[in-house]
Parts: sequence; C-alpha cells; structure tokens
Amino acid sequence: MSDGQQRAGEFFEVGQAAEAAGGRPWTRARPTLRQLRLASGLVLFAYVLSHLLCHALGNVSLGALHAGLKVKVALWRNPAALVLLYGALAAHLALGLHALYERRLFRLRPGETAQLLLGLAVPLLLLNHVVGTRVAWGAEGLERGYPQVLWMFWVASPAGSGVSLTLGLVAAWLHGCLGLHFWLRLKPAYPRLAPWLLAGAVLVPVLALLGAVQGGRAVALAAADPTWRERVFDVRRVGDAGQIERLDAIRRGLFGSYVGALVLVLLARGLRTLAEVRGGLVRIGYPDGRVVRMPRGASVLEASRRGRIPHASICGGRGRCSTCRIRVVDGERGRFLPQPERTERMVLERIGASPGIRLACQLRPDRDLTVAPLFTPHARGAMAGLSERAGTGEERFVVVLFADLRGSTRLAEERLAYDTVFVINRFLGAVGHAVRAQGGSVNRHLGDGLMALFGLDGDTQKAARAALAAVEVIEREVEQLNRMLAADLGERLRYGLGLHAGTAIVGELGDEADARFTALGDTVNVAARLESLTKPMGQVAIVSEAVYRAAGIEPGDLTELTLTGRAQPLRARLIGAGGRIRNG
Repeated sequence: MSDGQQRAGEFFEVGQAAEAAGGRPWTRARPTLRQLRLASGLVLFAYVLSHLLCHALGNVSLGALHAGLKVKVALWRNPAALVLLYGALAAHLALGLHALYERRLFRLRPGETAQLLLGLAVPLLLLNHVVGTRVAWGAEGLERGYPQVLWMFWVASPAGSGVSLTLGLVAAWLHGCLGLHFWLRLKPAYPRLAPWLLAGAVLVPVLALLGAVQGGRAVALAAADPTWRERVFDVRRVGDAGQIERLDAIRRGLFGSYVGALVLVLLARGLRTLAEVRGGLVRIGYPDGRVVRMPRGASVLEASRRGRIPHASICGGRGRCSTCRIRVVDGERGRFLPQPERTERMVLERIGASPGIRLACQLRPDRDLTVAPLFTPHARGAMAGLSERAGTGEERFVVVLFADLRGSTRLAEERLAYDTVFVINRFLGAVGHAVRAQGGSVNRHLGDGLMALFGLDGDTQKAARAALAAVEVIEREVEQLNRMLAADLGERLRYGLGLHAGTAIVGELGDEADARFTALGDTVNVAARLESLTKPMGQVAIVSEAVYRAAGIEPGDLTELTLTGRAQPLRARLIGAGGRIRNG
C-alpha cells in the first residue's frame, strides 16, 4: 500500500463520522418519530394537494367543481382512507407538539422557522373550514358542497371566513412544500427535478385560488335566482338552528383544545426548566478553559451552542452522524454518565468508538463534566453565530473520485527527495488539471493521491458525466506526462482511480485554525476502497454502477465486488489500460 493509500485510510476512519447518515432507517424494527412525522405529513400533503386540484376546476365551471368533488369524496371518505387521514392528522399534530416541547434552543434557519410557524398557524386558520365541511358531514350528516361553501366564504363573509380560508390553504401548502424540500433535498435526483417541483408549487395554489374566485362569482350570479337559492340552501345542506349551534360548540371546543395544548406545552417547558434549575446547574468545561452552566437534562451540544463555542454537528444534533462527538476528559466522572441510548449506541458502535467517546447531541450529563470536541468548525472572529452553518453542513449528491500514484515509495528510495516531490507534484497537477477542466473540484491531497468532488453545483447528471469524462482526460494528461518524463524516469507512471456516486455530508471540518471544506460518508469511503482495489486487480480505474446510472449512460459489463465493511456486493465496471470509459 502506498503512502497516499495509508493516509487515505486514516482519512476514511474520520469519514466514518458520517456513515450513520447512510443507514437504512426504514428497515428498522421500530420506526422513529422522524419517520412517523414524515409519513403522516405525506398523507396530509396528498390530501391538501387533492383539495387544491379540485379547487382549480373552478376555472372551468361549477359543474367541473362538482365532478371533482365527487372524485375527492370517493378517494377520502371510504373507511380505510378516513382511518389513514384522521390517524395522520392526529399523529402529525401530536408529534409537532412533542417536537416543540423537546426543542430547547430555537436558533433555526429561516426555512425551518417559517415551516414551524406555518405549521402552528394551519389548525387555527383552517378550523372554520374543517368544521363547516368535514365535521358537519360526520357529526350532523350535512352534505355541504361547493355552492354552500363558496357562498359563505366569497359572498356572505369574504373579509372574515374568505380571508381565513385563503390564508389557511396557502399556509398548509407552504408548510408541506417546505417539509418536502427538507426531505427531498437529500435525494440524488432532486437538483434535476427542483425547477419542475418549484413550478408546480407555485402553479397549484395560484390555480386553486383563481378557481375558488371564479366559482364564487358563479355562485353569486346563480344566487340571483330564488329557485336556485331555495334548492341549494335547503336545511339538509345548510342545517337548522340546532345543528348550527352544535357545530359552533364543536368549533369552540376544538379551538380551545388546540390553544390549550399549545399553552400546556409551553407551560410544561417552563416547569421543566424550573425543575432543572432548582435541581442545580451542570458545569460543562472545555479545553480552552471556558465553562458553560446548563440545567440538568440539557445536552452537551446545547451547552456549546448556548456558550457560543464552535462545535461541529453535521446532522444538526439529530444523532444521525458522529461529527459532534466528544472525548470525556475527566474519566472518573465519566464513569457515572448515563449509558448511551439506542440512537447514540448504534452510531458509536458503527464508528467503533473507543471508551470515553460520546455524542454531544445525545449526552445529557447530570453532574459537572469536562469535554473536548473532536471536530471544531471554523470560527469567524467575534461573529461566532456565522460559524454555526459551516459546522452543520448538509447532505448532497456528489460523485467522488480518488486518484493514487503507484510506486511512490520505491520512487522515493531511488531518487532525491526533491526529485520525488517534483514527480508527485507533476502527477497531482496533471490529475488536478483534468478534474478542473471537467468542472470538478480537487478537495483534498492525500500524499501521492487526491480526492476530487463533482456535483457541488447540484446538477446530478452533469456531475456524473463530468466525472466520467475526467477519467479519459486524466489518461491523456498522464500519458503526456509519461512522454515528457520518459528519459528521466526510465519507467511509466502508473496510477489507480476509484469513482462512486451518492449522497455525502459536505461541510467544513477541522479546528478553528485550519478548517477545510470536505465531504464525508459512505459514498466517499466506497470511492476510496474502489481505488485501493485497482492495484491488486490490475486495473486503471474502477467505476461503480451508481456513477453510470446517475449519468444516464449504459455501463456495459459489470463485476460484483465485495468491499470491506459492506455486507452487500457492489457492481462496478473495471477499466484497464487503454479501456474506454463509455460504450457509445
């Protein structure tokens, strides 16, 4: 193994810090709260989407609205759909309140802040509409269709109920779109689909609101006919005085229950804080001498953020990575720390953490403690708040290329140190030039090798095709270098390339004096292991099937490879000297 491969191996041990994000959460025996929130949110988003699409038919006619309503009723009023919808609604509300209670610090990004506020506002804005339609049907058997609803919201009370309904539908749609964005942005195809999804996110509510306005105007014109009014607004649809009073009571009860739940959550938070303060504060010490006092029950990561101490946390403190991990300095006290719970234990086992290593986002000490963060994001002077984003990073689709010069150890033995450095630099320069010419970025030099990233601009197919093109350009660049150095070296420079595509965690890691932008995760590790196989297999490059799939190119003959640390084999194409990277 060359020096570059040894250093790459050390780097990938660090890369294990992010591998937990690449697990298979949907195959676990018990779904997590995050998965339940996502599943319930998808059900509710599907309902809102069908609702808005039905509204959009108002741009055609009242008859089209009525036909669309029949389809929507058939979809959502059967027993199975009702159980699914009501269960999703109850779960989403309960999990939202639970998240509000659990969150101790509210330094959210603008998008997350907007999603939180919109989610809290939706029940209040749509309560009148829900009670006037679905609850009226379920509790009183009133079949209120579009004529009755549009009359109320756009004719009888446009400044009250109409505005509330409009704001509620827009808030629900935006809340769902933001949630989908935060989920889908981790998917490889999202950058390519994002423009189309954005167009749909804008067009659907606009067409729905225009359809509601057109439908309201049609109802207002039709209501000029007394016969039509008598037929449409009969007691079976509008309800008698007793039914209306009962619906008003239900409306007041639901409103009070929701507001009361919010108050109880906030009150519970206050009581928890009071109990923690009365129980005593915990002192969290850091290597530079700073000490942060936190109530018992707070995590070490929360202490770092409250004390404005730079502390890396790629996943944002959700226990999905290990970049926030710390070493407990005072071992005697560390013996009495709470045992890792399931989420933390799985991550620590996966990275093979040694004793004394814990996740700062999961460790909630009940006594004074001194810790040393192992990854510290780059600090930006006094504006410590700006450093937090660099430390949190994000998951992106990237194509990772590893290149390594073969025989550099023997080269160093036979030549002067400066000559060896010259040759290695010329090789790295040739590879780097080829990478940059195809739009890639040389991210890290590893002795006589390097790691390059493609796809930081977000275009998945473009990134994969650029990486494949870079392999051919590297071959030409190294061949030209071999011709130039033939007389001095007496032998050809040989190298190996490994390419893999997938999601990786991209962000700044390192100490505050030397933080570097890099990528971590399973995708990076696989690319390195593919490169390490090129020498024993006698290949110039090994390219995983994922790269070809992302590029939309037929890979040709593939070989199943078993990589260290992976249970499932990986399919890849083996490329020898003079081999073609593409088939076409």
